[in-house]
Order: sequence, then C-alpha cells, then structure tokens
Amino acid sequence: MSIGESMQQRAEEFRQRYEAVREQIGRVIVGHDEIVHGVLTCLFVGGHCLLEGVPGLGKTLLVRTLAQALDLHFSRIQFTPDLMPADILGTNMVLETADGKRVFEFQRGPVFTQICLADEINRATPKTQSALLETMQEGTVTAAGTRHELKKPFFVMATQNPIEQEGTYPLPEAQLDRFFFKLRVGYSSREELATIVQRTTRGITVEPEKVMDGSEILKWQQLVREVILAAHVEDYLVRLVLATHPDGPFSVPITNQYLRWGASPRAAQTLALAAKVRALLEGRYNVSFEDVRRVYLPALRHRVILNFEAQAEALDTDHVLLDILEKLPEKAEERAVTATVTAAK
Repeated sequence: MSIGESMQQRAEEFRQRYEAVREQIGRVIVGHDEIVHGVLTCLFVGGHCLLEGVPGLGKTLLVRTLAQALDLHFSRIQFTPDLMPADILGTNMVLETADGKRVFEFQRGPVFTQICLADEINRATPKTQSALLETMQEGTVTAAGTRHELKKPFFVMATQNPIEQEGTYPLPEAQLDRFFFKLRVGYSSREELATIVQRTTRGITVEPEKVMDGSEILKWQQLVREVILAAHVEDYLVRLVLATHPDGPFSVPITNQYLRWGASPRAAQTLALAAKVRALLEGRYNVSFEDVRRVYLPALRHRVILNFEAQAEALDTDHVLLDILEKLPEKAEERAVTATVTAAK
C-alpha cells in the first residue's frame, strides 16, 4: 500500500468514527448540525468550546449527551456568584491519621475530570472564572505550590446566556482566547421543534451508546495534526488573522473602522487545526481554502474586540469578520506589495 493510499484509508476511518459519535448525539439532539460539528471539532483537536444561547436550546443536554457517547469521566459545575476557586479546583484539608497525627491532604475538585461542563460560566465572579485558566491552557492545577496533572484528554465545555446580563460577569479576554470555538446556538426550525415535542412528551427515553474512549480520541488528535497544510493555504489563514489588526499591513477598511483589538496567534492555530478536521471529513489529507473559510467565524468571533463606533451602530463581530472574509483575496501578491510598501515607510 502506497503512502497516499494509507493516508486516504486513515482519513476514511476517521470520518467513520466521527460519524459514529455524531450519530449517537443525533439520537438525543434534534438539529443543530453545525453546532454538533463544532463541538466534535473541538473534541478531535483537544480544544475547549464555549456555547452561547438563550435558555432551553439544549446546550447543556448536548454536552451531557457527548459525555455519554464517550467513555470519559464527566463532571458538571453549576457556576453561581458565590462559587469560589477552591470549589472548582479543590483544596488542602486537615485530616487525622490513625495514630492521631494531623496532615494536610489535597482534596480534588470537580475539575479533575475529562469532560468538564461549566454551566452558565458567566454567572461566577472573575476570580472564580480565572481559576480555569491554568487547567484550560496547560491541563494542570497548582495548589499550595504543588502541581497536579489532569488526565488526558481533557475538555472544558462552557455555556452562557447572552441575554440576561443582571448578575453576570463578562468572561475575561484571556479566558475567551483559550476557548477553541465560540458557537452560537440558535432556535430550532418548525420541523425540528415538532420532532423535539414528539420525542420528549411521549415518555420515551433514548440513551446514547458509548462508542469511543480516551485513547482513541488521542489517536485521532494526532492524525489531525498530520494533515498537510500547504504554504499558500497557511499564508491565507495567517493573513485572515492579521486582517483583524487595526491599521495593520493586511487590514481592510472595516477593520480600521470598527475593531479596537484583533485576534491573537491562537486564532491562527485554531484555524489551522479546525480546517484540518474539515479536510478529513471531506476525505482529503490536505487543507483547502474552503476548509479555512468554513471554520473562520467560530474560531475568531470571540477573539476580536469591537470599538465604540461598532457598538453604537449595534454591529456584532460576525458582521465585521464576514466582511474581512469577503474582502481578503486568497492570493497574497496584491496584498504583499502593499504590506512591503507600508513596512518600508
């Protein structure tokens, strides 16, 4: 078997296993295909996911169903204003030994899991929200000077309500940047809503089967990183990120008009990995321009900051990003000349 045939076979095997997990989720979740794809993309690259939507759209059910379809340890943390960092990470407790001595022992918190559902994450104070920074970035917890490793794979799936702002705290930009995708969960269609009513009001309970374990997930995460990203496609996604930087060499007019801060280098990493997953699902072992475009919004919408003018005109980040996506050419020659002249000045 040639190298090309072997790669094609592995890509097809990945697609089949991906579909197996998606099928189990579909037994419970009705519709929301793009949201399911986004969550599974995060799963197969080892990234964290932020789900935003009004109550009752199935965000929590989606994460819980994913956990049931995977042979991974799952825990749910309900974020509230009185939640403290120790309630999430754990704390040192004084315990008495059999011989009457007292010793400190670290009692692990609910974050010591593999799939952590941070429900209504924006209801906790910034101090408590920041407790997740280390775990999301490094997969570790440091307590009393001791570093504790979390079992891999490890995912944080967080939900938040964008409408009700009373008693909530916006997520810090540093924490938002650590989410691989931000997915906006919308309303169900007429047909989907009818199916939901039929499924949930007839006393029929459907439970997903476990179809994948942690070792297999880690194997697919490695495969994703082996997908070929050609230099011209890589340059395109890099320029897409640089185009969000106001007054930068690749910025477009809408960037300079409405953005205060652009995306970080993590955005480029996210675009590359997410596009590789899309390529595998299309049966290819190389990334195309279209793969990059398909994942552009969920990868960047939480990594750019609008200025006051955009807020005054009630624009959202998706509007600005879609304009950038439309204006930026795939080929770099035209923009490269402009960038060179700007740098020379």
